[in-house]
Amino acid sequence: MTNLSEAERLLECVPNFSEGRNRKVIDAIADAIRGVSGVKLLHVDTGAAANRTVMTFAGLPEAVCEAAFRAVKTAAEHIDMSRHRGEHPRIGATDVLPLVPVKGVSLEEAAAYARHLSQRVYDELKIPVYCYEAAAFFPERKNLAVCRSGEYEGLQEKLSRPEWKPDFGPGKYTEQVKKSGLTVIGARPFLIAVNFNLDTDSVKTAQEIAGEIRESGRLQVSNGERYRIPGLLKGVKAIGWYIEEYGIAQVSVNITDMEQTPLHIVYDTIRAKAEEKGRRITGTEIIGLVPERVLTDAGRYFSDDETPNDKDVWIETAIRNMGLNDLKPFDPAEKILERCMNACSGLSDR
Repeated sequence: MTNLSEAERLLECVPNFSEGRNRKVIDAIADAIRGVSGVKLLHVDTGAAANRTVMTFAGLPEAVCEAAFRAVKTAAEHIDMSRHRGEHPRIGATDVLPLVPVKGVSLEEAAAYARHLSQRVYDELKIPVYCYEAAAFFPERKNLAVCRSGEYEGLQEKLSRPEWKPDFGPGKYTEQVKKSGLTVIGARPFLIAVNFNLDTDSVKTAQEIAGEIRESGRLQVSNGERYRIPGLLKGVKAIGWYIEEYGIAQVSVNITDMEQTPLHIVYDTIRAKAEEKGRRITGTEIIGLVPERVLTDAGRYFSDDETPNDKDVWIETAIRNMGLNDLKPFDPAEKILERCMNACSGLSDR
């Protein structure tokens, strides 16, 4: 029986679903993924305020695509976007579905899988699809935020514009689209999704920090002219929002290039910006899974000369210094990608 970590070809999928409160719906989507041989569901991360669930699964590429299709189908059957409310930007029941090459699969091959999956999603489910990142057909659609502009509420008007015709499906606002919304499917390298908790409920403060640190920066208006001030961190996307269930504001970040900008540098930069405004970071919330070396690198960064040269100690140092246990318990066995994979038995298990 093949072990997940030993498979010659390995693809990961990290779909985001617009449901974070109804456990029956979340379980139905998870069961659809588990029902595919050759795939392991590694992690399920739900957020009530965002009303959003991120699932992480991996396995043989063809099996991952089949599980992804079944998950999209199940989400469309159970989620009515016309009734959806949540803090996170979203455009569909399956809001975004990235395929991530892990081993033996190139980014170009992952993009081909993404496009084939997109075609099937429209052909069989009549859910229109934009392709993004490496699977994008147009340069402007590489950026998820651009594809998701206007969100679900602006979808009817967006689809009426020729330049926003879906990559798969016509530019029509049908009853199916009203219920399921549109899905964004693509292929990309691994990214880190992480929220930084602030000791304030001020969305304005969180948004200001997000604008200062993200690569795209922030818009400024002077003498009637608009111009953009670049942000501090390359390969970083960020927004600021309020999380009602915790009563705090967060800076929500995607680190798309962790080689150029590691997690600990993002943490320290946001900490410094928060202190400039008389605020502080109270903790950090990693969404989904994180590669082990991200935490060992952070642990080394926060260590002193007396810290033992041991990766488990570095991980604990990272957890403590960044407050990864602040909102929810952080269990390395459940949150570190490699440890989740190694904990899995055969791919044929369901």
